[in-house]
Amino acid sequence: MWHNVKVKDWTPIQERYLRDAIPIRLGGLASDLSRIKSTAPNEANQSVVAGLLDESKHFIEWTAHETEIETAGYLAKLQIELALWQRQLPDRWQNPTDRQRLANQAATWSQQVLELSGLLG
Repeated sequence: MWHNVKVKDWTPIQERYLRDAIPIRLGGLASDLSRIKSTAPNEANQSVVAGLLDESKHFIEWTAHETEIETAGYLAKLQIELALWQRQLPDRWQNPTDRQRLANQAATWSQQVLELSGLLG
């Protein structure tokens, strides 16, 4: 039943997130993706990973339109990839190979977003 579903109020998170400059926001997204990398291999972390996927999609939504066109394009593609993983998570979570594949992909995404942020140098 829908009345038992808890809907997260993203407003306070969004307000806090939008106070930061774009590089810091992208750094926060990279950090979330890195957390997916470190938590995905453990089967007990499904809800943590699902939450991080959701949060990462929101971070992209709140930021992409304020970035350079190439960065926005990359972030849009990343958001689709995250949505696909999120949608498939219940079916794929029990497979350790799939969890490791997500972890590896999240590591790559994290590094790419960190490079886009300009925070590396």
